[in-house]
Amino acid sequence: MSGRIEARLKQLGIELPQPSAPVANYMPFAVSGNLVFIAGQVSQWNGEFRHIGKLGAGISIEEGRQAARLCALNILAHLRVACGGDLDRVRRILRLGGFVNCTPEFTDMPQVVNGASDLMVEVFGDSGRHARAAVGMSSLPAGVAVEVEATCEIT
Repeated sequence: MSGRIEARLKQLGIELPQPSAPVANYMPFAVSGNLVFIAGQVSQWNGEFRHIGKLGAGISIEEGRQAARLCALNILAHLRVACGGDLDRVRRILRLGGFVNCTPEFTDMPQVVNGASDLMVEVFGDSGRHARAAVGMSSLPAGVAVEVEATCEIT
C-alpha cells in the first residue's frame, strides 16, 4: 500500500478505519465492470458509533460535517479492499449519496454532506469531484447523524 494515493493520505495525516462488517444481509461493496458501489457507511470508527443525534436538535453543522467526513473515511476503507489494496486504481469518484438525520425544520443537508465531498477532493483532487445527493431523514441506523454511500470508477 505505497502508491500515490496512500502517500497523499499520509501527507494529509489521514488514517483509514478498519472496514466494517455488514450488520444485515448485504455486501459492503459490489463491483460491476469498472464500477464500485459502496454501501451506505455510517459515522463509526473501528466499530464505535460516533456523532449520535439529529441535526437541528443538538448536533451542529460542523459536527455533522465531521460525521460525514468519518463516513467518507469508511467509504475509502472499503474502496481500498475493492481495489485489492491499491487506491491508485480509483479513476474517479462518480457520486455520493448523503443522508442526514435531522429535524423536519433543518434544511442545511448540503453543508453537512460537504464533509464527505471535501474529503474526496482532498484525497483524489479533480478525480474526487462527483455528482451528489444530500437528503434529510427522520432516522438513521444506531441514531447516527449521517450516512453516506458512493459510486466509484476504477481501472
